[in-house]
Amino acid sequence: MTTSRIRPISVDDAGEVLTLQRAAFVQEALIYDAVDMPPLTQTLDEVRAELEENLGCVALDGERIVGCVRARVDGDLLLIGRIAIAPDQQGSGLGTSLLSAVEERGRDAGATTAELFTGSLSEANLRLYEREGYEESERVPGDDGTEQVFLRKQL
Repeated sequence: MTTSRIRPISVDDAGEVLTLQRAAFVQEALIYDAVDMPPLTQTLDEVRAELEENLGCVALDGERIVGCVRARVDGDLLLIGRIAIAPDQQGSGLGTSLLSAVEERGRDAGATTAELFTGSLSEANLRLYEREGYEESERVPGDDGTEQVFLRKQL
């Protein structure tokens, strides 16, 4: 892994996070044949709003953001969302590092359980989450014949 550091995400990262998110989710759009998925249609203002009081993190290679994850606490639950890794950095361990960092931030904020979700066709994501100790807790059918797979992990 070439990442020099992981730090908390901030509103000032919104532009670069949006660019990274769009690049990272192109592969997911191809898998699901859905160019209108929220990570690809989200606006800069929406990303800025999400980053207010967010527990997420960014991974940096020098000054370049090469990975990000967003998260917030709801009671004792850490809700993890939108993990995005630059296409040229995928498979380098960034997802694992970002998950670990955001779980630690969640524990520090009082969360006892982490939850995230992915689509049922996102095999690489499912492998990562299961490898990191997440267990499937629910499947929600989608309109396109796929399912949203929710996974949880005790922190």
